[in-house]
Amino acid sequence: MGRQFFVGGNFKMNGSVDTIKSIVNNLNQAKVDPNVEVVIAPPALYLLLTREHLRPGLEVAAQNVFDKPNGAFTGEISASQLKESNITWTLTGHSERRVILKESDDFIASKTKTALDHGLGVIFCIGETLEQREANQTIEVVTNQLRAVAKQIQDWSKVVIAYEPVWAIGTGKVASTEQAQEVHAAIRAYLTKEVSQTASDNTRIIYGGSVSEKNCNELAKEKDIDGFLVGGASLKPAFVDIINAQSS
Repeated sequence: MGRQFFVGGNFKMNGSVDTIKSIVNNLNQAKVDPNVEVVIAPPALYLLLTREHLRPGLEVAAQNVFDKPNGAFTGEISASQLKESNITWTLTGHSERRVILKESDDFIASKTKTALDHGLGVIFCIGETLEQREANQTIEVVTNQLRAVAKQIQDWSKVVIAYEPVWAIGTGKVASTEQAQEVHAAIRAYLTKEVSQTASDNTRIIYGGSVSEKNCNELAKEKDIDGFLVGGASLKPAFVDIINAQSS
């Protein structure tokens, strides 16, 4: 069987009680491709609200998780707390946390391992800056980010890799289908060489970076693009069109 198409919606620090309810209601009523795995990541404050109202079959992710057990870590959320609350996924490694909050590859890898150890699925984000791309360092950067996680985990079955070129996030710029496919293929080649053929064959690699209803169909045709991590467009009704990109 082929890899199941995966679409994640990262709301970032957006939304209110009313808007979250509106987004969830739209998803609940929408006709979405039943063959697509859909996961949405609202701000932490709205995780329980989202899970309470979102229909079964659609999942909820945290935008962050800490790498320590419950304890004196003000402002953080543990993997066990997420699991207990029926929040089944978490993001790790998003570029905004790498760049703004200075999270290191090793710290992100530790959080990824902790989440997996507690039975959560992980949307693990990697990607290069514009300067790194212009210096032809894209493959080196993303494989270094992958290598940090590969040092700490063996089982990749609950990991979805999200390739998000930093220069394309929220800018309106999108990697061309050829650029995206090239990096996705390099990620899969890394998994084959450094992890296992099983991990390479089964791990879903999704694209993020100004994904919209206008560009998703072409991107979805590429053989190594297994879905999307959507930012701003996940707050809009057009998110449903992106979910259905492979079947439309």
